[in-house]
Amino acid sequence: MLTIEEILETIKMVQQENLDIRTITMGISLRDCAHPEARVACQKIYDKITRLAANLVEVGEEIAQTYGIPIVNKRISVTPIALVAESSREEDYLLFAQTLDRAAREVGINFIGGFSALVHKGFTRGDHALVHSIPAALAGTERVCASVNVASTKAGINMDAVYLMGRVIKDTAERTAGQDGLGCAKLVVFANVPEDNPFMAGAFHGIGEPECVINVGVSGPGVVKKALEKVRGADFGTLAETIKKTAFKITRMGELVGRVAAEKLGVPFGIVDISLAPTPAVGDSVAEILEEMGLERCGTHGTTAALALLNDAVKKGGAMASSYVGGLSGAFIPVSEDAGMIRAAAEGALSMDKLEAMTCVCSVGLDMIAIPGDTPAETIAAIIADEVAIGVINRKTTAVRLIPAPGKQVGDWVEFGGLLGRAPIIPVHKISAAEFVRRGGRIPAPIHSLNN
Repeated sequence: MLTIEEILETIKMVQQENLDIRTITMGISLRDCAHPEARVACQKIYDKITRLAANLVEVGEEIAQTYGIPIVNKRISVTPIALVAESSREEDYLLFAQTLDRAAREVGINFIGGFSALVHKGFTRGDHALVHSIPAALAGTERVCASVNVASTKAGINMDAVYLMGRVIKDTAERTAGQDGLGCAKLVVFANVPEDNPFMAGAFHGIGEPECVINVGVSGPGVVKKALEKVRGADFGTLAETIKKTAFKITRMGELVGRVAAEKLGVPFGIVDISLAPTPAVGDSVAEILEEMGLERCGTHGTTAALALLNDAVKKGGAMASSYVGGLSGAFIPVSEDAGMIRAAAEGALSMDKLEAMTCVCSVGLDMIAIPGDTPAETIAAIIADEVAIGVINRKTTAVRLIPAPGKQVGDWVEFGGLLGRAPIIPVHKISAAEFVRRGGRIPAPIHSLNN
């Protein structure tokens, strides 16, 4: 039985502390849409998505109104298109991207994820076609998001794919130069990618997933910060306990929304992703949580330890609240989408190297970071290699979403607006790693019986 105090507390979280359901994401399998004729396959894809997701937005808005809980995004993830399109004779998958875009517009969602390939151990013909189609697909569509998994703990790191993705990111930025390289904000490079992640831009519907499923992503940095304000000066045990209790409450709300949405749409409920997802709004920032713990500015010494405590406590609290936790689940640190991160980067407190260190203990990786437009593809590939190595060795998901902003240098800004936010250009190392990146081949999988 809920008490009056608990109900009022939840209302306050929603009204004053930016608590929301960040996304309801419908995962749809497109494996039965493969066909030797690309246009036939695309028609089957369009028909299936628009049929299954016809009521997705309406149901999301109905739940928000009934329970008084903001549901910010309603989105779709689909089977990696490389797997579906490979049966066709097409060498360019732009038509598939345009079909996804058209279906997303028809059902009223802002993003659809799954223009993706899994190449951690090697490429098939379809994988090559998809990856080479990414720049044109992201420049030529509005709502399509792409991702490529280039490494796993079991397979090692596909360095051919890493180098190729460095060039793909550069090409994508150039093709969307008029929007500060916006196309790159819709492209993620992964290691150990989860197959049920509801968050864009890396969402796709994995091959182990059911025909159709509802996954939910929660938010809540503002709620955690407010909770920590009440225990200023307390020890770390109290901090961790406070975060755990708060994460429990946030996740219970996500579980409720996910189960109701699944029932109304007549599909199974999948998972709650318990990531703390920030926005550019002040008071909804992961960096501000770390500063509330006692750091003068996010990025200074102690930041990695503070983030580790936060991430672990969120997972412990969330796991108690739901039997089906999945996706990325932890704390996101996207620079352009977090007011505290933006401020820290602009003041020089937060560097690329510190961000990389922080990703060792959080859920995602180098996320929404703007770098100089003249950064060589080999340097971008080397940054990707560093980040996926952290994921491979530590048996966790890591990802890279970099934006080499065309024509811009350190001191300039990129402006995307909305949830994608704005960010200062962060410097990268000028010393070349080109010879390392160009070696090609695959970095072998690590051994884990000799841990130290």
